[in-house]
Amino acid sequence: MSLHADAYQLLAGWAAPDDRQAAMRASYLTHLQSHPDAMERSCLPQHLTASAIVITDDGTRVLLTLHRRLRRWLQTGGHCEDGDASVRAAALREATEESGIASLRVDPVPLRLDRHTLSCGGRADAEHLDVQMLATAPVDAVPAISAESLDLAWFDVDALPETDDSVRALVIAARRRLRAADLGPTPPRA
Repeated sequence: MSLHADAYQLLAGWAAPDDRQAAMRASYLTHLQSHPDAMERSCLPQHLTASAIVITDDGTRVLLTLHRRLRRWLQTGGHCEDGDASVRAAALREATEESGIASLRVDPVPLRLDRHTLSCGGRADAEHLDVQMLATAPVDAVPAISAESLDLAWFDVDALPETDDSVRALVIAARRRLRAADLGPTPPRA
């Protein structure tokens, strides 16, 4: 299955948590239907991206990256790549690259969708149609900063740094998901 087909199937089967998210889901599906290249960064002004909020498997801490270009504390994530087999795989790749944690687990069901404007491909009006996933890490996981970040740090879920509403909403959704479904502890690395 292509990445495009996976994204369509994933979103078509996703039960959005509220009316606003349902409307966003419908717009993502329309975009996918009308753009065979919707998963590629060259699809402008809009293309789908994948991100993951990294939270300890006990739900107490969240890992955020101080984005080098945006200079804001954000979840891990970015553009999908040709080698990504699925949106989940793209989110896992991005989270692993940006966190340095090899033992992450990504829940197969999206947490939220977020549409945000970002200059891309030489355009100031480009929009990322972000599919946001939940990644869990062992409580003792030690992150390693990547070249994409100015900083990388664990924060108590109740004491986030200055960030935007989308990150706060994502953390709330992650905590709800962890409480609702026991994803189990992350297995130790071999």
